[in-house]
Amino acid sequence: MRPPRRSRRPRPLSVLLAAGGMAGAAISAVLGNVTGNLLSELSVTALGSASLGLAVIGVAASFLVEWRRHQREQLLTGDDGVAPATSSAPTLPWPAGFTGRRGQAEAVVAMLAPEHAVAVVGRRAVGTSWCAVQAANLSRADFPDGQYYLDLRRGGRARSPQEVLIALARIVGTAAPRSGRPDDLADAADELRGQLDGRKVLLVLDNVDSPAQVRPLLPPTARTCRLLLAGTGRLAALDGVVAYWLAEPDVDDAVEMFADAGAATAVARPRRPDPRTDPAVRAIVESCGRQPRAVTELGRRTAQHGWRHADVLHALRRAADTPPHQRAGVSPVTGLVIARDTAYHALTREARRLWRLLSLSPVPLDRATIAALARRRPYRIAALLDELADAAFVVGAPGDRYEVRPLLAPYARIHLREAEPVHRRVSAQARLTRHLASRAEQHVAGLAVAGALDRDHRLPDDDPYGWFDLHQELLLAVVKVPAGAVETLPRRVRGWWFRLAVALCGWLAHAERLDEWEDVCRTVLANPTAQDRPEIAGWAHNELGVLRRRRHDPYGAVAALSLAVAGRGRRGTAQARMNLGLALLDLGRTEEAVEHLELSRRHRAGADRAGQALSDLGLGAARLARCELESAHDLLVRAANTFRSLGDSRGYAAALTNLVLVHSAMGEHLDAAQAWRAALREYESVGDPTNRAAALLNAGATLLGTAPGKARQAYTLLSESRRLREGGRPDAGLGRTLLHLGDAAAALGDDDEARRHWADAAVICEAAGDDDARQAADAGLNGDRFPQRHPG
Repeated sequence: MRPPRRSRRPRPLSVLLAAGGMAGAAISAVLGNVTGNLLSELSVTALGSASLGLAVIGVAASFLVEWRRHQREQLLTGDDGVAPATSSAPTLPWPAGFTGRRGQAEAVVAMLAPEHAVAVVGRRAVGTSWCAVQAANLSRADFPDGQYYLDLRRGGRARSPQEVLIALARIVGTAAPRSGRPDDLADAADELRGQLDGRKVLLVLDNVDSPAQVRPLLPPTARTCRLLLAGTGRLAALDGVVAYWLAEPDVDDAVEMFADAGAATAVARPRRPDPRTDPAVRAIVESCGRQPRAVTELGRRTAQHGWRHADVLHALRRAADTPPHQRAGVSPVTGLVIARDTAYHALTREARRLWRLLSLSPVPLDRATIAALARRRPYRIAALLDELADAAFVVGAPGDRYEVRPLLAPYARIHLREAEPVHRRVSAQARLTRHLASRAEQHVAGLAVAGALDRDHRLPDDDPYGWFDLHQELLLAVVKVPAGAVETLPRRVRGWWFRLAVALCGWLAHAERLDEWEDVCRTVLANPTAQDRPEIAGWAHNELGVLRRRRHDPYGAVAALSLAVAGRGRRGTAQARMNLGLALLDLGRTEEAVEHLELSRRHRAGADRAGQALSDLGLGAARLARCELESAHDLLVRAANTFRSLGDSRGYAAALTNLVLVHSAMGEHLDAAQAWRAALREYESVGDPTNRAAALLNAGATLLGTAPGKARQAYTLLSESRRLREGGRPDAGLGRTLLHLGDAAAALGDDDEARRHWADAAVICEAAGDDDARQAADAGLNGDRFPQRHPG
């Protein structure tokens, strides 16, 4: 029992309003006996500004008190659409015929037996009201003392907690709360419980928008009275309430709703196909997100107007699948679907806009990207996402990302095409692409520095690998969207889209994801933008050339790089010529390779230190192939120093790997050993298995040639090199690795293993076109290559 209420002193606001009301009434009586001109003079001379202000406050307070009194009388007299307890009219409505939802109302009835408060929760307009009312009607026999129904959203306006208790007090016959203060609401709820305690009564509260509307009623009576709620998912968080989640109907139930709504229309069309067996109808209800209101209304109108199911489906798909920069046309079907989306129209204007814009991305977005897409502050985005998540419009994904619910994705795109004009959609697409391109360029620039650090001891925000891993699906989706498009990208999107493709290829190349790298390059070539701008096509051919060279296809690399050199300007051909020179070097065409590498070095900008280092590296390798050791040494040392000062671990390790061969050929074995040890240390922190395998091969071959007593160490290095090359395409690198493995096994006294390695090396080198290595392997098989044996 609650303690008796103590008398309260009049509140200061009540006293002020009462005084203002009396003063206003007195002044109104005086002013009513004078003419309009005299009233003007009194307001300026006799009354003064303060008296006039008091008069205005008094009149306003009188109207406020009268309005509150009228509202209270309206609730107490039953003028709100709910029949009082003494009325003979039923207080629980009978639901109209509604198909589908098999067994769901029965499940709610079963929950009412042991539980005192049950809430049917789900997104708005999904059928929670119908399920709760149907369950209440099925359980009429269990509550002989009465079943009372109250709509908490009558007329589209949510009732306050005080209004809810006033309406329930009028129904049950108890005293209404005197005000909206918490203690008054608690007193009214206690009296309501006392009236219902011991009676088999079911209270059905429909359209509960906020837990605050029903919180004073919890917990209900501990005996026979039951409370049945229908509303949003926030009711599930209330203590003492057991929630029953009601999702959208499945496809079969949605098709049944569509067919039943069409059968109920007055127009009889005997030759129309049965919607239950038409595959187009199943696709129609999926395009509508299986929302009951939209499905039933579309089924009714389709039957009424004689629309073909295929035409209805075509209109929905055209609105949902049209690219953002193209017009989808106007259709009565899409307008009808949008008009029946009650849950969508219940959102705030900003939340509706954000949900529409989220449909531009087929994958989840993080908060920073969403803020850039919607052009809103992050704190505002957080509030809007909470609203959309509460209404079950969006779902979360790992990495604090959000996306439109997959079931509602076509529905959201239909809303986007109908509500947003083309220029706004293009602007949003441009903002999204610009944000992703800028972030991708920043993280690609940090890959070289990040490669020298420990990935396990870095925060995700400082880890470019982590950023690309998290957003890779989004980046690939944005870049690949224009592939095969008939029209070019919008001008506002075109430049940022290409910059995003460049940055994405930089990461894919760094991560050795060759297949996806090739897909992006071919997407760029397939886009009409590449046909209009030769420099873009030249960039794509250059990337494909480098890719084919990594796949040990020198002929394909030369073909692609030749197109790149022809399509790019002088400054752009520097990189392409360098790559072409290296590809020619792989084919043994040394003179042509040196020519292209010299041109590459000449076309480099003076401020491009990284480009100059790359040209020096390539030219040093070419000089090494021509046995110009002094020149090769100077070029490679200069390249190594530049890469080291720039923090480029990959380039530094590549220069050291070539220096190993130079020092070994010059007889500087100590320098060669220091070079390969430093190169291997660099490759430990760089994710580049191909070049690391080359460094291990050079180190092993150098040890065998300069220190035969370290054959065991050489064998270990060469075995690791072979492991890194396994699974790839057999090439000359693998053939030479097997050749030197045979030499190491022979030095260790294992002749059988040596012969196996030489036999495999001969086959692979012949297929790769490496005649020198094949002849060396054949010499080993013929007994002419066994080095002096050292026991290990």
